[in-house]
Amino acid sequence: MHDSLTDLVRAELATPVDPRARVMAAAIAAQYPGSARAVLFYGSCLRETQLDGLMLDFYLIVSDYGDAYGRRWMAAANRLIPPNVFPFQHDGLIAKYAVLSEADFHRLNGSETRNVSVWARFAQPSRLVWVVDDTARDRAIAAVSRAAPTLLAAAGAVDGEQPLDWWRRAFALTYSAELRAERTSRAQSVVDATPERYARFSTAAMAAIPANARAGGWMRRRAEGKALSIVRLAKASLTYAGGIDYLAWKINRHAGTKIEIKPWQRRWPLVAALTLVPRLMKSGAIR
Repeated sequence: MHDSLTDLVRAELATPVDPRARVMAAAIAAQYPGSARAVLFYGSCLRETQLDGLMLDFYLIVSDYGDAYGRRWMAAANRLIPPNVFPFQHDGLIAKYAVLSEADFHRLNGSETRNVSVWARFAQPSRLVWVVDDTARDRAIAAVSRAAPTLLAAAGAVDGEQPLDWWRRAFALTYSAELRAERTSRAQSVVDATPERYARFSTAAMAAIPANARAGGWMRRRAEGKALSIVRLAKASLTYAGGIDYLAWKINRHAGTKIEIKPWQRRWPLVAALTLVPRLMKSGAIR
């Protein structure tokens, strides 16, 4: 008898991590008293044993944007173009965290949204490193459990295709629908880093694909996804302190480029973001 997808997700989210990641998650949540519901740790740092010098990735789940922010425009920005992203430092480590409401986290992990940003990430391994109560835990598990079936459904089944190849093809499609600094081999390496995990999740994830799920539509997903990526980068230049420097750092790290941010770009980060992205797309540093 196979475990249900919810059981698999629950066990994976509870897998131990470096204690410093849990301490950092609690420190992030402490900035949002009365609003923080859960903090999830995800990304390549999950596989690292040495966190110093790396940028950790978190999602902070809040009850409501209005409760989370003291400034209305920040709540409006998060509601209209989710998520807001912020830098964070604690105990010698650096991180960035994205903010979503419980409702948006549930919705953006499901097939009702064409945008791949959330469900493509949470179809991959993640950890629930801070939670306010058992209700918040159950809601986070339920939301994450939607991600893998959404990913596989969007890619569509191919006759005779092996499960791991289905995962690889699905991730490759999602990478094509965002502006990514990673190299083209990155989508395949996501699966190849832990193939046993994806083999273990395959049967349950396939069984959980909704009967009314529709595959395809990737031309539209790419157009909308890349446009949304540019809007998010522009927004981050206003909401994320040092956002333009982070953009350059991430691209340099993944693409091997040597972009240097000029003084005028720091003074006018929104203009810089809007001019930098097309140039980087043309150069092939992001796709």
